[in-house]
Amino acid sequence: MKSFSQDFQNDLARLLRWRRDVRRFRTQPVGETLLQECLNSFLNAPSVGLSEPWRIVHVKSPACRTAAYENFKTANAQALDGYEDEKSKKYANLKLSGMSEAPVQLAIYCDEETPKGSGLGAATMPEMRRYSVVGAINLFWLTARAKGLGVGWVSILDPVQLSHDLQVPKTWRLVAYLCVGWPETVSKTPELEELGWEDRRNHLPVETR
Repeated sequence: MKSFSQDFQNDLARLLRWRRDVRRFRTQPVGETLLQECLNSFLNAPSVGLSEPWRIVHVKSPACRTAAYENFKTANAQALDGYEDEKSKKYANLKLSGMSEAPVQLAIYCDEETPKGSGLGAATMPEMRRYSVVGAINLFWLTARAKGLGVGWVSILDPVQLSHDLQVPKTWRLVAYLCVGWPETVSKTPELEELGWEDRRNHLPVETR
């Protein structure tokens, strides 16, 4: 297989460094054409057995957005109760969602019973369907960042309640709630690292057997 040019490789490495979880968005809208170009990255994503189990819900209505945001606030308050002392103070000051500002919000699901792919590769590891969705999300994230958009992954949610509020099929399982929009600022340093919540490793531990 022919390798890409060194310039391309350098650009890709730079894109990976600048891909950050964004929680602070401008309210400027994202054009439908641009959003669709980013979503088209799902069409190039790998999936177990070529099952393409991802299901995307564009959360646009005020009612659904309000329900999702209230869901987050409830889950966030419960999560805060799980910390004490200095960690509790740090958690309370973190901005963990861009849901009040992000112009685009997407609920990404996995169809656990999709007939596509005929179960190939999922009999022994059915979770591979969800892993396939995560891989597709990563391609979407990089594509959006390359076009100047920011993406934030909100995991502080009750997935069962969200699925009820969005009225999705019972075979769908929530993988990610994504906020998408134009970031207020860009940085190659994770915000949680900047705020002292945790440090990023500077080496990759690899075990040999």
